[in-house]
Amino acid sequence: MRYDENDQESKNVEDRRGQSGGFGGMPGGIQIPIGGRGGMSLTSLLIIGVIMLLFGINPLDVLTGGGGGQFPQIEMPRQQETQRPGGSDIPGLPGQGSRTAAGSTDEMKVFIGRVLADTEKVWNKVFESFGETYKEPQLVIFDRGTRTACGMGMTQMGPFYCPLDQKIYIDLAFYDELKRRFNAPGDFAQAYVVAHEVGHHVQTLLGIAEKVQGMKQRMDQRSANALQVRMELQADCLAGVWANLNHQLNNRLEPGDIEEGLRAANAIGDDMIQKRTQGYVVPDAFTHGSAEQRMRWFTNGYKSGKMQSCDTFNTDDL
Repeated sequence: MRYDENDQESKNVEDRRGQSGGFGGMPGGIQIPIGGRGGMSLTSLLIIGVIMLLFGINPLDVLTGGGGGQFPQIEMPRQQETQRPGGSDIPGLPGQGSRTAAGSTDEMKVFIGRVLADTEKVWNKVFESFGETYKEPQLVIFDRGTRTACGMGMTQMGPFYCPLDQKIYIDLAFYDELKRRFNAPGDFAQAYVVAHEVGHHVQTLLGIAEKVQGMKQRMDQRSANALQVRMELQADCLAGVWANLNHQLNNRLEPGDIEEGLRAANAIGDDMIQKRTQGYVVPDAFTHGSAEQRMRWFTNGYKSGKMQSCDTFNTDDL
């Protein structure tokens, strides 16, 4: 991706690295409420989290609950009166720049700050185009663990978005794992991760996340997982929309960038993770979608550059 010293970083990055994150400095075992009543020691939570990860389950999905029902009919904001930017609606601006080598954690912090700033520029324009105001999320960099409004965030969970505080949480160690363990290096692979989590923020602002969460609470676990897959694939598609519009606006993409993003989407597909961790695939346990699905929906968003191409809830073809 094309960035240089003249590109600004977002002011919405909070660096919590080096803080205790709630792991120490408190008397006795730390009690973390689950489901509104009772508590669980941090040691027990860590053990359970590791077990869930081994079975391809994101512990955050457990924290958000589930229950019995049908898929909601969710629509993106209507297009008839005002079209969202796409195609030539956002003119590309010529730019020069050297490739950012997001290697060290300090370099990655700068890089992520610039990527987040780009998401703010794009989504502010998109929301303005249909008469809404985009509320920018905060991105929290942490190590080991940190408190969130959704419970204790841990490195093992990978990057995640908490809709209750509208913050994105990332341990930069994940990017090293993405490169070494998942064989998905590259600066755009890192940008894709941020863009995906920002996609969840967009869903929150549009009311999609709240509606999905309400439906999941009335579903059995299998149906809730299937609904969550649609939610995640839409976030992948929105990341693709951002990549398209960001290049038009800021001329960021270089040859090979989209391929880096697709490799990352492929590597973190549920089927690929399950094969790697347990040796076999359990589709009913998917919560993010298969590698093929994740790549396809990112591509849908990137090729169209329009949010209306991201309605994963009203299609039989995931």
